[in-house]
Amino acid sequence: MRAWVFAPLLWLLALPAWADARMTVLVDLLELRQAAVILGNEGQAHAEVLNQDMLGGQGGPAWQMQVESIHDPERMVEMVRRALEETMTAEEVEKTIAFYSTELGRRIVGLENAARAAIAEPEVEQIARANYGVLAGDGDPRVTLIRRLIDASDMIDRNVGTALNSNFQFLRGMRDGGTLGDSDEDLLADVGADLDAVTEDTSVWLHAYMLLAYHPLSNAEIAQYAAFAETPAGRALNLGLFDGFGRAYEDISYGLGRALALNMVAESL
Repeated sequence: MRAWVFAPLLWLLALPAWADARMTVLVDLLELRQAAVILGNEGQAHAEVLNQDMLGGQGGPAWQMQVESIHDPERMVEMVRRALEETMTAEEVEKTIAFYSTELGRRIVGLENAARAAIAEPEVEQIARANYGVLAGDGDPRVTLIRRLIDASDMIDRNVGTALNSNFQFLRGMRDGGTLGDSDEDLLADVGADLDAVTEDTSVWLHAYMLLAYHPLSNAEIAQYAAFAETPAGRALNLGLFDGFGRAYEDISYGLGRALALNMVAESL
């Protein structure tokens, strides 16, 4: 009899390990590590532009090492994972695993990552934006489906929020690194002045990217994806992804701004 007293406790102690294992399954199905590498490559390309524009191309190996450390893919994945754990219930995790375990779910993840890597090339982005302009002008039903996906996850406002917060953190980093003297209020005002332009550009980019990503899918498959995105599990997933990647981008932006400023100050000495 006494042994049974401990059984429920042992079962409860096993729950966190089980939940952790299921989250690992979800992280793997979403290919978050591959996505983090792609986003890290984008960030390093942007850092090279900063090197050329702000450091006269003289950043050298030290700058490259700083940039690589700031864009650590494993740290990004861990931040997203924590956000998903905070946002999703066990039932929502299971329903999301069920969707992304299907052939369609696996294809969607692969297509999204491939398109994100491709659209980082300026020529591809230009073509994708032009394609969206043509389809939107023609009233193509596929654009309506893409808008349904975007609306289900409030993607425009969330992306705009992430972009503006990241810009603010970048400027804070530069200030803390010694190259700006603005207050937080001044920095917020500067960032907020770009709201309309960022919103318009974000909307166009999102439509262009998603049309590129889902080009191989049928309209029925996109509608099936939108239907999942509109479920509580789909909404919780996207909220967690936005929160996690948003935190990661803010962290990266601050680190990059501070590193840039410190390098600028060192050059001036």
